[in-house]
Order: sequence, then structure tokens, then C-alpha cells
Amino acid sequence: MDTGTFDRTQGDTGNIVALEHVNVEIPDQQLATVFYVMGLGLTRDPYLFTGIGNMWINIGRNQIHMPTGAPMVLRGTISIVMPAREALLKRLTKVAPLLAGTRFGFEAHADHVSAICPWGNRFRIFEPVERFGRMRLGLPSVELDVSRGTAAGIAAFYREVMGALVQEHADAQGASVSIASGPGQTLVYREGDAAPEPYDNHHLQIYVNDFSGPYRRLSALGLISQEDDAYQYRFRQIVDPATSAPLTMIEHEVRSLLHPLYGRPLVNRNPEMTNSNYVAGEESFR
Repeated sequence: MDTGTFDRTQGDTGNIVALEHVNVEIPDQQLATVFYVMGLGLTRDPYLFTGIGNMWINIGRNQIHMPTGAPMVLRGTISIVMPAREALLKRLTKVAPLLAGTRFGFEAHADHVSAICPWGNRFRIFEPVERFGRMRLGLPSVELDVSRGTAAGIAAFYREVMGALVQEHADAQGASVSIASGPGQTLVYREGDAAPEPYDNHHLQIYVNDFSGPYRRLSALGLISQEDDAYQYRFRQIVDPATSAPLTMIEHEVRSLLHPLYGRPLVNRNPEMTNSNYVAGEESFR
């Protein structure tokens, strides 16, 4: 028997099995529709929060949640994988006049398109390539900006408290931490010289296999910030587990795999389909 054919560590997930959504508040659903639906070509969830109080945008198996409120800006960059780069650029060019006077902007780069939403949230949009595995439409990473000297403690926090698979890196720009967060997904913390903007209560949501273990460890550190229900809790502060020194803050909505929304199928449309080029059966993203 050949036992060296496969690297079995590639099948390891760690405790975090999905980074399902990022949540930022927005003040104007019409502008959000122009950017996320008309510009990026994504899909508004047709089943949940279809009124004016909240907007859920589907990205493959992932989402961005946008309750109506004062604008929130993630302290970092959200990456998206989607095909048809040229079609994306045409859509963004077309909506630019509708977003005049906002913080909207976009630029084509060699391997991605950068885009900024009307309130300043930053995106990098990549075409599906080998490094994203089988992901054709989805959210492969969320990269968060943190202060110098915090990466090692953040790595220890996710490894020891959350039970996650963690990799630490160092390059010319400084230290960073990559946390495995589901199939083809990573949560990245990258050190920089600039002080991060004040935290405005945006959050991200993760599913974990071991739900009670992190809860006990977070509770021992006094970090549980909200008890939502039997299948969900939250924490906001990330600390060095050895010293309890605060390192950075971002709310984590932590869900059990028994949460009723786990694995819910999401509708994703084909953004290149219109009434004038309609082909039966081609409405959905493939």
C-alpha cells in the first residue's frame, strides 16, 4: 500500500469550519443595491430580511449582512472570488455615475479588481484560479489590520482558545496570522504601522465544531460578551492567552453546527442574464 500519495493534513479543518458572514451597518439600501447587486453582480437573499431594516447579500455559500443604521467600515479588506472579470469591470463602470459623491471607487490590477463600497468598505475580487481550490463564487478571506507586535498573541489566542488551525508568517511588510476558517477560507490578521481606525461594532460570524470548549475558555478569560441562544454566543475582545493583554477587537458571532441556519442553501443568480438575452434555465449561477 502506498501511504505517501496524499498529504492527509490537507483534510484537517481545525475547530472553525466556516466563516459564514461579515456584518456592517449601512444607511441606504438603495445605494447598497447599486453597489452590491448592480455593480458586483451579487444576489440579495430573497427569503430572509427582504424589508428595509436589513439586507443580506449572498456570495456563493457566504453572505454580507447589512442592517440599516449608521455606516460601519471593516478595519481591513474582504476578498471575493467570482468569474468574468471583464463583465465585472463593465458593471462597475456602469454604476459609477449612480454612486457619485460617495466613497465608491474601483481599479483593475494584474490579478484582481479592487473596489470600495459607498461607505468605505474595501474589497478585492479575484477570478477563480487554482489557489482558491474549487471555489467559483465565495468569500475566501477576510483580512484585518492590527497593530505591530500583536500577531504572535493573536495566533496563540486562536490556537489555544478557539482550537483553530493557525499559521504565522513574516515578510518585508511585517507579521501576519492566517486562521483556517472553512473550506478554502482564511481569517487573516496583518500587522501594520498605521493605528487601526476606532472599532465601530462590525462583526463576523463563524461556525465551530467544538462549541462548548471555546465557550469555557472564553468564559474563564471573562470574554463572553453576549449570550444569544442555545446555539450562539459572542465575544469581542482578542487577548494574549498567557497575559490577558488586549490585542485587538472584533465581535465574533459563534454558532454551533446545530444552529438552524447552518448549511442553509443560498440563491445565487447569473448576473449576466437579462430580459433581452434570457435563456431558460440559465438564471442561476453555475
